[in-house]
Amino acid sequence: MAKNLVIVESPAKAKTIEKFLGKDFVVTSCYGHIRDLSKKTLGIDIENGFNPKYEVPADKTKIITELKKMAKEAEIVWLATDEDREGEAISWHLLESLKLDEAKTKRIVFHEITKTAITEAIEHPRMLDRFLVDAQQARRVLDRLVGFELSPLLWKKVKPSLSAGRVQSVAVRLIVERENEIKEFKISYSYRVAAEFEITGSNEKHILKAGLSQKLPTREEAEDLLKRCANAAFAVENTEVRPSKKSPAPPFTTSTLQQEASRKLGFSVAKTMLIAQQLYEEGKITYMRTDSVNLSNMALAMAKEEITKTFGDNYVKTRNYVTRSKGAQEAHEAIRPTYMNAPIIKGNSDQRRLYELIYKRTLASQMSDAQLERTLITIGTPNVPEKFVAEGEVIKFDGFLKVYMESSDDEVDETPEGLLPAINIGEKLGLIEMTATQRFSQHPPRYTEASLVKKLEELGIGRPSTFAPTISTIQKRNYVVNETREGTSRYYVLLSLKNGVVEVVEKTEITGYEKSKLFPTDIGSLVNYFLVEHFGNILDFQFTATVEKEFDEIAAGRKKWNKMIDEFYWPFHKQVTETTETTRKVSGERLLGIDPATQKNVYVKIGRFGPVVQLGETDGELKPRFAGLLKNQSIETISLEDALSLFRLPRNLGPYNEKDVVVSVGKFGPYALYNSAFYSLRKTDNPITITLEEAIIIIEEKLLKQKNKVIREFEEDKTVKVLNGRWGPYIVADGENVKIPKGMDPQALTLAECLAIAKDAAKPKEKVKKSTKSKKS
Repeated sequence: MAKNLVIVESPAKAKTIEKFLGKDFVVTSCYGHIRDLSKKTLGIDIENGFNPKYEVPADKTKIITELKKMAKEAEIVWLATDEDREGEAISWHLLESLKLDEAKTKRIVFHEITKTAITEAIEHPRMLDRFLVDAQQARRVLDRLVGFELSPLLWKKVKPSLSAGRVQSVAVRLIVERENEIKEFKISYSYRVAAEFEITGSNEKHILKAGLSQKLPTREEAEDLLKRCANAAFAVENTEVRPSKKSPAPPFTTSTLQQEASRKLGFSVAKTMLIAQQLYEEGKITYMRTDSVNLSNMALAMAKEEITKTFGDNYVKTRNYVTRSKGAQEAHEAIRPTYMNAPIIKGNSDQRRLYELIYKRTLASQMSDAQLERTLITIGTPNVPEKFVAEGEVIKFDGFLKVYMESSDDEVDETPEGLLPAINIGEKLGLIEMTATQRFSQHPPRYTEASLVKKLEELGIGRPSTFAPTISTIQKRNYVVNETREGTSRYYVLLSLKNGVVEVVEKTEITGYEKSKLFPTDIGSLVNYFLVEHFGNILDFQFTATVEKEFDEIAAGRKKWNKMIDEFYWPFHKQVTETTETTRKVSGERLLGIDPATQKNVYVKIGRFGPVVQLGETDGELKPRFAGLLKNQSIETISLEDALSLFRLPRNLGPYNEKDVVVSVGKFGPYALYNSAFYSLRKTDNPITITLEEAIIIIEEKLLKQKNKVIREFEEDKTVKVLNGRWGPYIVADGENVKIPKGMDPQALTLAECLAIAKDAAKPKEKVKKSTKSKKS
């Protein structure tokens, strides 16, 4: 065994680090956390200082045994987990679980996996930072206590199998409150007036586009303006040229990377962090969980050298950015490439695209400002007091824009026009066309995953390591869904003035289209209502941000972790007890009306298994009937008519080839049942309204697909088939799927060949030991 054992979290990280160390080092992985609080019990001794009781999961016992053996044989054990609180806690759990001798155990940290950084870390080891461990432990214990006390309360008062979390519930609250804002939003409209002018005094034809500086509130006013402009003589009243500049955005933090990868690449927050983790572990970028925008002197020098070499000295402007996010805690660098002379990397498409984004953002942050020239031309006519303005923006020096332009969450593009023609004050203009378009006000935008992260960061809620898990959790719990929803058609009025004549046209547009937005589910809204009603102090944004600051205090050694838990827990526990004893069960029940056929009340509410419609009373002589809501229906918006239609399921649509086709809704959504087989309906199909002809198309498509799936069958042995699969042709033999060797034609395979291939695949393969640097020195 080598003298030195280095333990990291992941095999990929171990593989990269191993390249930089000599034969005296063995690098291995503990595969993440090796201990956690018990999953079956609370796992916290509340009466004795909230002492946590950690357990090693069953799937980690073998790893612990192997690591113990390796540690015993090594002279020095190096704990090289990540440099944040989570990484520090993993190192501490390793120290405890492996029963390591602290005298021969060293802690090393680095924010990038390069030879220089690893060598530097080995040369300057440190002791385990118990304050960081305490901060992570405080978060884990507090979150367990909140979840362990609130979840059973939700089971009793709302619905079984629910759960609550400190930060997750606040994130759901943000989404629910935004949805409520949207529901209460009153749509208004105004008219935007635009005009196209022709410069009449020029030999060349130049078109000038301009807009009225103010919006007009009514159609009457818009129509009146157009009539007053008919046959008017327009001229340039003023021109103004203003120099301006645009500065680059700082290098990426965790949250800004998540936001920009969402906008530019369409990545979810979880996907961004997964790919960033891969890039970090392969030594391509610095550590991906950070709220710092700082760059090291070495990085600044590398960026300067690359910019000078590629673009020239005039494109260089070295900057040191200051972190402004609330509660920024991590002292390491922003996310950047480890080597600035590598604009592209090897890897899969997603890795290359995310790396390119990080590379360009980092490089641009150290480049010159873009120098712009903004031109404003004011256009008027003697008989009309309203003025039209044409705007243009010209890039005089591109600077950082040569490399990178930050995108925006704004969905409306109001970018000024480009270069305007040379024009003088007093120059005559001919009106080509003027339009007044009815435009409706927009409700507050729903959150995307990335804009929710931005909001959480602004409020000081969560930290770089918690953003992605929080957003994943609220979706897994089905409190929130990330969906794209189609818009609806809406009429709007377009007034146009052309050749002295005003025309009025009614047009249509699509409104309400939402792409990858976060919507609260019925159960998410109900849980939020209950928690805000009874635990508003816990779900308070300011309170949650204060808790984060207390974790920071613990990490800095200024506060004892169990004292912080003690101050929180006992008032919270009392609150839970009182709520359990004094509150009634909530279901979000809403009376929709009376069923004309039975004269019974129709309700909608959250039932034991989700949102349901109830026909009749629960305390009546006859038991009420229940029907589950469809996926696109909500207890807050469903109508009486739609609710009653749910009781028409299952529907018998009629016969097809002498077998009935029945549609209904099951656990996995709407389906058609035909000849004892289930056929999933498409997203656009409604089981209440689908016709027999539409259902037959779905059935025939699936039957054709199944038919095309079979490449070869054998009369002699029905258990063997050659099929078409998602990844290409394969053999099924005795229920096992077998890959077809390269070079063999699936269409020409015989039964004997199929059996031989299956037999060969079933043979146990000899294990080939991977060579490791484990030779005894």
